[in-house]
Amino acid sequence: MPSQHIWTDRNQDGRKREVRATKFGGAWRFQAKDAGDLDWTYYDRPLLEDLLTLKEILVRKYQRRRASVEDVASIETLIQEQRGYE
Repeated sequence: MPSQHIWTDRNQDGRKREVRATKFGGAWRFQAKDAGDLDWTYYDRPLLEDLLTLKEILVRKYQRRRASVEDVASIETLIQEQRGYE
């Protein structure tokens, strides 16, 4: 069963940006779009700021028993990999 987390933030121009992170089959898939855009942008390597935001969301959900420790650990791994690329 897929696990999906959605949040909004503002980009550098002050426009709203919606981000969706979905875990299915053990793999995370990130997509985002700005307000007014019709098409989603899919990321092979998600942005570090999106990974950090997702980690915060998952930690809060884990504390309420709505996310698994495996999800938090997998995002930690992705964060370490992304920092290795930069």
